[in-house]
Amino acid sequence: MAPPHQPPKPPPLLRRPGFAPGGRLINGMVPYMAAGLLLLGLHHSRLLQKANLLLYDQSQRLRPLPDGSSTPVRLITITEADLKEVGWPIDDGMILAAIQRLDQAGVRAIGLDLYRDIGVGPDQPRLRALVRRQPRVVSVFSSVDGIGAIPGTPPQRQAYNDLVIDPDQRVRRDLLFVRGMGAAMVPLPLRMLELGHRGRALREALEHNPAFAKPLQESSGGYHGLDNGGVQRLLAYHRPGSFPSWSLRALLGGKVPVASLRDCLVLIGSEAPSLRDRFRVPFPGRSSGEALLMPGVEIHAHRLAALIALQEGRPLGMGAAPAWVNKAGLVAAILVGIGLGEGVRKLRHSQILVLGLVAAMLLASAALLWQGWWFDAASPLAALIALASAAWSRRAPEQQQQRQDMQGLLQQTTSHQVAGELWRQRGQLLEGGRFAGRQVEITVLFTDIAGFTRVSEQLDPAALMAWLNRGMEAMVDPVQAEGGVVNKFTGDGLMAIFGAPLDRGPRVEALAAMRAAANIRQAMQVLNRQLLAEGLPAMKLRIGVHTGPVLAGSVGTPERWEFSVIGDTVNCASRIEALDRSPLDSSPCRVLLSEATLALLDQGIQGAWRHRGALELRGRSAMVEIWELLEDADGVDQRAAVELPSLPHQSGN
Repeated sequence: MAPPHQPPKPPPLLRRPGFAPGGRLINGMVPYMAAGLLLLGLHHSRLLQKANLLLYDQSQRLRPLPDGSSTPVRLITITEADLKEVGWPIDDGMILAAIQRLDQAGVRAIGLDLYRDIGVGPDQPRLRALVRRQPRVVSVFSSVDGIGAIPGTPPQRQAYNDLVIDPDQRVRRDLLFVRGMGAAMVPLPLRMLELGHRGRALREALEHNPAFAKPLQESSGGYHGLDNGGVQRLLAYHRPGSFPSWSLRALLGGKVPVASLRDCLVLIGSEAPSLRDRFRVPFPGRSSGEALLMPGVEIHAHRLAALIALQEGRPLGMGAAPAWVNKAGLVAAILVGIGLGEGVRKLRHSQILVLGLVAAMLLASAALLWQGWWFDAASPLAALIALASAAWSRRAPEQQQQRQDMQGLLQQTTSHQVAGELWRQRGQLLEGGRFAGRQVEITVLFTDIAGFTRVSEQLDPAALMAWLNRGMEAMVDPVQAEGGVVNKFTGDGLMAIFGAPLDRGPRVEALAAMRAAANIRQAMQVLNRQLLAEGLPAMKLRIGVHTGPVLAGSVGTPERWEFSVIGDTVNCASRIEALDRSPLDSSPCRVLLSEATLALLDQGIQGAWRHRGALELRGRSAMVEIWELLEDADGVDQRAAVELPSLPHQSGN
């Protein structure tokens, strides 16, 4: 029974390690597992969230913000100058007087951002009585520190003033309301809004259907694992310092215009740095690299103004992308990273594409932030870079092996420079792991040692092989130095081609071939002096050069491919080298070339030329004009003034 047909093994250049079974699969997955662990580590270290917060802060600093003076929110602040005059803590009598003046000015609500659970001075009873009966006064307490409101304040006019602070100690979020905590657990801005606008519609909406406010989720915007208890939003800041503000002494001294207070919502609190009621906010401070320290009473003003806008149906500030958008962006970045890392054939092109995509993502993030949308930009960027890098790491050994395979095929017949250029252009030159057949115009150079049989009779095999290899070295080095490819060795000679598989143009390749021939002759002169000094036979060489079209490509089987050139041009060059096999004269190297090659030189090789005439070549019916490059003219073997285009050195991929 005949054995089943076995498909041929692919050539080395098609044997990709990839995700093959067994050990290769594991090796291929290691970079991706490392990338996954890196992303998890970045996520748990909160570095990605820090990067997102940094982007958010930059957008807050650059985006135009509304002016606080356009809102009905006003501030009465206790300044350092006030403290120098009246001391701290402020006497209850001064707070009492301030409330009375504001009431006379016709304000809608007064928020005391001052703790007064323990009174100061003889006017404590009067202040408590006023707060108890004054329907427009809100007294704060701290649920965190266990500090109560002014004794006697009705529950519907008590409020907590605790702020939500991010892990980097900046205030970016606003806790609008805590659901299910009862009527007493209302934040200061919301309580003032209810008093000033005489209604609880916003609070009831937040209690029963907070979705309209688009509250923050656990992974909204650029947050990772946010503690999103209650109904939270990004705090919609107005321009810092833009809320109309007067000192306590100015109010008590009658220096505040009544018209500036009428129908407004007024907050009374401290701005004196010595009282340390200041918080970092996402705006630059006076010192470079430091965040602005904003008084707590001003933060409440920003919160109150944002609530007014929300109640009026015109929410301000940044919108935070929901969690599903962030997850979709992360998944897309992972897929694109793998796709670009694995799918682009050349690593350098893949790296350029990834770098360009990273730049585009940064620009898109900046544009969205400018438009008021904040999302997790750091995680997709990190995932894209990590997964693409994992793909590059996985492919690096594979491409190194491919490079070694190609250079192994070519290193004996080409210079390292040409091999590197072949590797760089492999995408255009290779099809299916071999050089595709194509017709090109090249210059072919044949060499042959004259009288080799006679020399072989004089030397023992080992000495003969050493003598022959020294001659081959003198021939190969000039060919490779001029960018040629030694296509094959012909026993006591070689065949070199200029123009395939790399092509610099017919004229350039013809000039390179003739320079190689001239340099071979020089190398032979040096070698023969050494051989004669060692008592060995001198070496005589014949060189034939011809230019014309050939079919170039890989010839052979999947088990063994060989780059070859086929056509009459090759035969013609061989016949030119073989012309007139009579013993050579004193010249160590005779160089013959065809009219087709000479026509392309354009004086690129200086020196004397001898026209041998139209000669008949074996196997050809047409005569060929033959020329000889003489040796005894000045400049024959010198590099011409015309420079050949050099092949770029390729050490990468």
